[in-house]
Amino acid sequence: MTTMTLGKALNSGLRRALAADDRVVLMGEDIGDLGGVFRITDGLKAEFGANRVVDTPLSEAGIIGTAVGLAYRGFRPVVEIQFDGFIYPGFDQIVAQVAKLHFRSRGTVKMPITIRVPFGGGIGAAEHHSESPEAYFAHTAGLRVVVCSNPQDAFVMIQQAIASDDPVLFFEPKRRYHVKGEVDEQASLADQKPMGLATVAVPGDDVTLVTYGALVQTARDAATAAAEDGVSIEVIDLRSLAPMDLRTVEQSVRRTGRLVVTHEAGEQGGVGAELVARVAESCFEYLEAAPVRVTGHDIPYPPAKLEQHHLPDLDRILDGVDRALGRPNSLSGAEA
Repeated sequence: MTTMTLGKALNSGLRRALAADDRVVLMGEDIGDLGGVFRITDGLKAEFGANRVVDTPLSEAGIIGTAVGLAYRGFRPVVEIQFDGFIYPGFDQIVAQVAKLHFRSRGTVKMPITIRVPFGGGIGAAEHHSESPEAYFAHTAGLRVVVCSNPQDAFVMIQQAIASDDPVLFFEPKRRYHVKGEVDEQASLADQKPMGLATVAVPGDDVTLVTYGALVQTARDAATAAAEDGVSIEVIDLRSLAPMDLRTVEQSVRRTGRLVVTHEAGEQGGVGAELVARVAESCFEYLEAAPVRVTGHDIPYPPAKLEQHHLPDLDRILDGVDRALGRPNSLSGAEA
């Protein structure tokens, strides 16, 4: 086991994928000599050459379009979108071409494209640098949407995404790039949990708390804080948003009887809305309280000085847990 940051784990996973298959090609803005704005691809151009690690023009539509052509020719392109909010110029190519070509060709054409997206807020960035666009793509048939939250998953899941014959939107929580953890760099992909399955990050009995990405650590902190108050929270890291591992969530809710979902994206039409609807359908008779969502607000992402009021934090998540438990909370008043 090696201790490394989430960012370094992604770098190691990309290196392993490049070494294992000469059809893997990395593409993106400033990913070569610079190593990307977050240095995720640092050193890979020097090791594998400019034909395998390609600096592209500043055109997301052009980058995705080129990746489609490479996939047609049998390559496995890995695209970096420099920041989450920059993905929208390539949206048409992703949802109208990348997601559809396998179906449109009756299975004769595969689109093994991995699109890496640093996403989410919490880094004090400028406009269009802190978006959470995952629900757009989770809604689109033909795309896999996965999110890593820790170094080990980052190392394994990026390789699984590249090895998949399906197009994968690979969301990376940018404010967790420097979080350290142990990584087994010798791990065989064949022995790892499939990227489509959720993980029980913290076992518990009283409330099921479901999240993904950067908020997994915040949810862990909530479980620790709640335990001091005698409340046992089970934290589930979804990892995959499309397809969604409902079985793991349902098994937990049937034990706890309560569900809280949290994510940075806005509430309306978010991943949490889909999850709550599915659980309400399948676990209605087990629920002891209405499910609770703790999300970002339904506004454009605010300026950096205000983002702490937008992002779900420890206090807001614990308040959501109190709502699920019927305890005094921000909506009920102190006398509840």
